[in-house]
Amino acid sequence: MTDSNAPTPTQRLFVGLQHILPQRTLSQLMYRLARVRWKPLKSLLIHGFARLYRIDMSQAVEPSLSAYPHFNAFFTRALRPDARPLDPDPRAILCPVDGAISQIGAISNGRLIQAKGHDYRVQDLLGLDAEALHPFDGGQFATIYLSPSDYHRIHMPLSGDLTQMIHVPGRLFSVNATTAKGVPGLFARNERVVCRFDSEAGPMGLVLVGAIFVGGMETAWAGEITPPHSGSAILSWDYPDDSHHIHLERGVEMGRFNLGSTVILLFPPERIAWDPELRPGDKVRLGQRIGNLV
Repeated sequence: MTDSNAPTPTQRLFVGLQHILPQRTLSQLMYRLARVRWKPLKSLLIHGFARLYRIDMSQAVEPSLSAYPHFNAFFTRALRPDARPLDPDPRAILCPVDGAISQIGAISNGRLIQAKGHDYRVQDLLGLDAEALHPFDGGQFATIYLSPSDYHRIHMPLSGDLTQMIHVPGRLFSVNATTAKGVPGLFARNERVVCRFDSEAGPMGLVLVGAIFVGGMETAWAGEITPPHSGSAILSWDYPDDSHHIHLERGVEMGRFNLGSTVILLFPPERIAWDPELRPGDKVRLGQRIGNLV
């Protein structure tokens, strides 16, 4: 009997090529291309992408494709406030993005599920030393994948006070389902920005995971964090409860991807419960209820 989950030769080739491609160079080239203002090229990119992915511009604050100065401005376009209504229940955990559930569930023995047969450690995801303590063991996690056609701003699932931001350098593998099955520890190997908050659910982690061709990741309070996609040092910023205090309300924008990637939510034990109907592969939208405070 064949294993239906075993990768096909094409999938193995796709994953194998990513190990040898110049991931950072390609991502840096994409960053530059996405900001070209020469009208013939930027119009070709924007109109071609909109046709290919059937983008509904009626939801955008600016519906005219020609109004965007470059591709990245179009890709990270703002939506009308009524395009993504927020669940009104104050105890609801809001979906922070448009995307699809990659994995969702409990953090067991300090590990998160990546795909069938693959898991990885919370310490590695957060950029912590092997023995460092964190509040998420036994808690809950959700991994949400953003496809190229999705809205690419990231919003707060709950109100929270920012306590720390960490930039963890790493690789830039694709983060789609095929690569998640084929690259062990993918989300703890790729470049990422770890944002930690004090929230109504206690400590909350919101991890922005980079990927190949993702031109950059940025946050509402610090601006662009990447690029550059270089160096090996983990950088950390603390946000104490003083003049640097940053509070973000539930549903407001906290960051964005300059091309698609993945967001991972982390919560401590016995503080939240996911919607039991959610399964890997389910499409989700910003503002919908994906769980509740308990």
